[in-house]
Amino acid sequence: MTRSPPAPRTLGELRATGYRVRTVREEVRANLLQRIRSKQALFPGILGYEESVVPAVENALLCGHDLIFLGERGQAKSRMIRALVGLLDEWVPAVAGSEIFDDPLAPISAFGRRRIQEAGDATEIVWVAREDRFVEKLATPDVSIADLIGDVDPIKVAQGRTLSDEETIHFGLIPRTHRGIFCINELPDLTEKVQVGLFNIMEERDVQVKGYRVRLPLDVWVVASANPEDYTSRGRIITPLKDRYAAQIRTHYPQTRALELAVVHQEAEIPEIEGIEVAVPGFVADIVGELTMASRHSPDVNQASGVSVRMSIANYETLIANALRRALHLSEDLAVPRISDLAALRASVLGKLELEYGGIDRSESEIVEELIKRAVKTVFDELVPADALASIVEAFDAGWKIEVSAAMPSNDYTAGLDQVGPLRDVALKLAGSESPPQLASAVEFILEGLHLSNRLNKSCREDATLYQSA
Repeated sequence: MTRSPPAPRTLGELRATGYRVRTVREEVRANLLQRIRSKQALFPGILGYEESVVPAVENALLCGHDLIFLGERGQAKSRMIRALVGLLDEWVPAVAGSEIFDDPLAPISAFGRRRIQEAGDATEIVWVAREDRFVEKLATPDVSIADLIGDVDPIKVAQGRTLSDEETIHFGLIPRTHRGIFCINELPDLTEKVQVGLFNIMEERDVQVKGYRVRLPLDVWVVASANPEDYTSRGRIITPLKDRYAAQIRTHYPQTRALELAVVHQEAEIPEIEGIEVAVPGFVADIVGELTMASRHSPDVNQASGVSVRMSIANYETLIANALRRALHLSEDLAVPRISDLAALRASVLGKLELEYGGIDRSESEIVEELIKRAVKTVFDELVPADALASIVEAFDAGWKIEVSAAMPSNDYTAGLDQVGPLRDVALKLAGSESPPQLASAVEFILEGLHLSNRLNKSCREDATLYQSA
């Protein structure tokens, strides 16, 4: 659906509508109040912040505070900042041709004032959409004052303008965000000299360009994000600038596995293959969530860097992709992830974890393998009652052996399953279906859980795994 801007096209037509100048903070406050009254979510699609982050943000917006989101990677900081754009008015008028979206009733640039002085009520106006009033900048050490504030434009000087002429200035990103929201991601990465250049923006609400008498009373709402680790490693936020952010919003990871998985189910993009359906057993999803939760408490993982929810999403997608690939090769119409598919997670986990070595003589793959085993054991202990395992172990003590592999057809798992009745009963209860692919997944889960409980031996070969009596 295409949005149409309001009708007025000149300053005179705008005045006739009774238009009133409103600051960014007044816009945001009014639109926030409307959302709260109508029970609309401030951050649609962001889960787990309803009782912690959202109330703090609402307080900051009601106060008109500049705010900084502080948290580890993968905590939806940038996504929340972008969602704040929805609190701006859908359209605002600006003087046509103005680089900084001059308000027709309150122009602040020399260009805007001159245009209105020359044309009066015939001054042409344009309507600016809310999304065009948001500017986002990733802070890097090479960002300069000229990038953010502005500098003398040598081309304009060459065209005949004098250095004392305000229109000689090439405006940076912040003046060009006049009447909007300016976001700096990873704020500590700005050099201290550039951070000092933000003082006037944050306090006096104006900019000064070099040594020239150019002062622009900007209406900019400044928002930032930072990782706590950055205060001591890559850089720091200097104290006077940090003091100017009236609200510091601390984000966090999902606090339960269920909430972690709710985010995964919402965000994961599942590959689609015609003729093949996907079914993810609950215990497989639980292992994915538990792996991330375990990583966030592991001494082998750098907790200052954090373990992003993106790891859970990538792992979930990878398991399904591996199951789909198997179903495609075996001509099966149902793809169900198994324990043997967990080996594929090395590719999606290693890029998401920053490991602590501390002199421990273990490889990255070994640490990831231990985390996966820990996750499987935790979920197994939660879901499989101990009294159901004794009869399964007895069957193996009597001589049973079972070989499994990621490439084994699902029907091969069920071929002899009736001869191990206790295993079939527990697998059927976990699978919730007699479908061979789902039973195969449940069988592997039970066998691996028994091995991790020291009830079965496990022998790994290149293409298969053998479980037998301990």
